[in-house]
Amino acid sequence: MQKGNIGVTTEDIFPVIKKFLYSDHEIFIREIVSNAIDATQKLKTLAGKGDFKGELGDLKVTVSIDKEAGTITVSDRGIGMTAEEIDKYINQIAFSGANDFLDKYKEDANAIIGHFGLGFYSSFMVSKRVDIITRSYQEGAVAQKWSCDGSPEFTLEECEKADRGTDIVMHIDDDCKDFLEKQKMEELLRKYCHFQPIPVAFGKKTEWKDGKQVDTEEDNIINDVEPLWTKKPADLKDEDYKEFYRKLYPMSDEPLFWIHLNVDYPFNLTGVLYFPKIKSNLDLQRNKIQLYCNQVFVTDNVEGIVPEFLMLLHGVIDSPDIPLNVSRSYLQSDQNVKKISSYITKKVSDRLQSIFKQDRPDFEKKWDDIKIFIHYGMLSQDDFYDKAKAYALLKDVDGKYYTLEEYQTLVKENQTNKDGQLVYLYAQDPESQYTYIQAAKDKGYNVLLMDGQLDTPLVSMLERKLEKTTFTRVDADVIDRLIQKEDTKRELLEAERGDKLSSIFNSQMPRTDKLDFHVEAQALGEEALPVMLTQSEYMRRMKEMSRLQPGMSFYGEMPDMYTLVLNTDAPLIKQVLEDSEAETTDRLRPIEAEIKGLTARQAVLRQEQDKKKPEEVTDAEKADLKKCGEDIQAQQKLKSDILTEYGKKSDRVHQLIDLALLQNGMLRGEALTRFVRRSVEFIK
Repeated sequence: MQKGNIGVTTEDIFPVIKKFLYSDHEIFIREIVSNAIDATQKLKTLAGKGDFKGELGDLKVTVSIDKEAGTITVSDRGIGMTAEEIDKYINQIAFSGANDFLDKYKEDANAIIGHFGLGFYSSFMVSKRVDIITRSYQEGAVAQKWSCDGSPEFTLEECEKADRGTDIVMHIDDDCKDFLEKQKMEELLRKYCHFQPIPVAFGKKTEWKDGKQVDTEEDNIINDVEPLWTKKPADLKDEDYKEFYRKLYPMSDEPLFWIHLNVDYPFNLTGVLYFPKIKSNLDLQRNKIQLYCNQVFVTDNVEGIVPEFLMLLHGVIDSPDIPLNVSRSYLQSDQNVKKISSYITKKVSDRLQSIFKQDRPDFEKKWDDIKIFIHYGMLSQDDFYDKAKAYALLKDVDGKYYTLEEYQTLVKENQTNKDGQLVYLYAQDPESQYTYIQAAKDKGYNVLLMDGQLDTPLVSMLERKLEKTTFTRVDADVIDRLIQKEDTKRELLEAERGDKLSSIFNSQMPRTDKLDFHVEAQALGEEALPVMLTQSEYMRRMKEMSRLQPGMSFYGEMPDMYTLVLNTDAPLIKQVLEDSEAETTDRLRPIEAEIKGLTARQAVLRQEQDKKKPEEVTDAEKADLKKCGEDIQAQQKLKSDILTEYGKKSDRVHQLIDLALLQNGMLRGEALTRFVRRSVEFIK
């Protein structure tokens, strides 16, 4: 028996493996099984070259659990090792700068194990002792047993082993006994070894017999040695891709379509990416792309490899150019990774453009499901926008689709305002905005449907990208002002009467912290509605953006701002004005006369003080001007109270306000009940 110390330049290695790598301890099974598969593939390579002339036989890797003995054993029939090879590959862990590196990466298992090829030593993360029982494929080789208890000391002795290959026997630590559970181990094997290129057997298949599950003689092979992405696209049918998707994501709906990746220069990359059906919640299905290295699972956190906007895709990427033990810092700096990211972006764009050109009706049918990917990409990557603008679609409220170029041509003649700006009108909810949409259609305008969760930032981006173009929601203003073709020539109601009308309605608008109403009177024609509620495009858009961008939360705290537009051409509004004047004129006349006189006096006082230097104005003169201003405010308050009193008792005023609120889905609770009762009274 040979005894000795492992040739490691620092004795920190085992404490690091045992303690600091503990958070990643489940990767030990990936590392040990991967080593077994490597040994098996090397034997196949030797046989293929004629360097091994023996019988290959069954080359599966076997994983077995002995709960009583507390062991997990991984066995292969690969090339095995001689005593010299054990000394070379197992005992000599000599590397420069080890102390510094271990100190820097002691909490990152992947970095240490991957950097120094310590895959085998990951077994000590869960084991109090590890035995290697191995026999080389070479003729006349003597079997060897190596043992180590997690200290630098080891033993190496000859032993009996009938067959070539290696058994790694891990004596599991007391605090890692959960790995001895069959269900837990099968779950890990399916996670890390599901598509390994050599069969991995774990236990036996079971069948239902005599009222219970019993083992059969057939091995339970947990992996698919020839996954779909390793095959040629020409050899595959649509159903093959769908079947593989069901295997990856058993509970998901059928994918919309897929992209088969296959490139061998300037880097090696294979895989299949699927477009799932997604309509909302950007974060719902992230981390569904699995990264493999030569069919060995690495991670499902592919940030850095896959562009941000494609993180919503599902599928598999396999590249030997990305190390098995990959760290985030590596992904951020490696040039191959950046090339892979660019390649994936290009492949996705090419595939989308191909579908668009070859079968536009099918592309339009899928648009509502795939637009979130395309919009996300256009917003986050300029180079993707440049590609996608040829096939990105705009959909109108009638369900017709247009490319950006097609839509510009469609609306240019009729929807260009007096300043030469092309105005794209849009709606977000055709049901609640029906009246506004219809008013726009009656003018011959087209209205887009922008109901996607990314449409608000998309609109802002398109306004920057498209020349002399602005987007306006159909309820942002009255129809004549949405696309103003010429300066308004219509006679306005005289200012004083219009102010009275606005004051009456304004006094009766709801008062809440979340809503801010402004009232204005405007002649819109006898055919237009008597009242209409509009919402500021700018403020509404800023508030919507604040929900997507935390830095804009200031806007989110502001109230929603609406304008109640009174159509002074409408008979109902004229009736309110006539009734209010009949009831309030006598009471208002002396107040208005007083306000007129006070305002004239205020103007004179200001004019006199403006002629003097500030220091020449006496305190008495300042007090006189202040008193005049206070008197005007007092009279205006009296006037406002009279108009408010009229508005408060006018059912017609309340009915018109409630109609505007109801049309916009803003009439609820007690206010809605009052409206219904009042409506019944009007009908009587």
